[in-house]
Amino acid sequence: FGFMPFYPGPGWGGHCIPVDPFYLTWRARIDGFESGFIEQAARVNGKMPAYVVDRLSKLLNERGLPLKGSKVLMLGVAYKRDVGDVRESPALDIAERLVESGSELIYHDPHVETVSEKGLDLSSTPLSPGLISEQDCILITTDHADVDYRAICDSGVLVFDTRNVTGRLGIEGPNVIKL
Repeated sequence: FGFMPFYPGPGWGGHCIPVDPFYLTWRARIDGFESGFIEQAARVNGKMPAYVVDRLSKLLNERGLPLKGSKVLMLGVAYKRDVGDVRESPALDIAERLVESGSELIYHDPHVETVSEKGLDLSSTPLSPGLISEQDCILITTDHADVDYRAICDSGVLVFDTRNVTGRLGIEGPNVIKL
């Protein structure tokens, strides 16, 4: 009763998820209570985009590639699965950091045609086997249902999955890394 599961990911997003816990901590303080667990969760979630980029950089370095100049295809920029809403999406923070780091970033999102926020001006790129094989890394930041993750992982390109879609689908391989 009343259970809502939450799963690890690249950070929180959307217009309401980050707001409600902050309201609760504010209200708790007024009433003389501490809400350390909620505040710590907020700190961790706020740092996740930087963690994802740092981890991606290390994964590329293990393969002899620097982050700067690497071709990264980001799958999904929406804040959650199967929506076209990018409000407070952690994918945008990750994209901004990747561009600032000198990555050659493109994205595919079947629900978001263009992104013009956070200094980004990008358009969704149609997926094709040729496009996928040209990338140094495929970064899954939103787990939309209408993406063929099995074909992407079978390409042999490094896949960094921040949403555990590969785990849910039973996809494994030396090129598939989960958050």
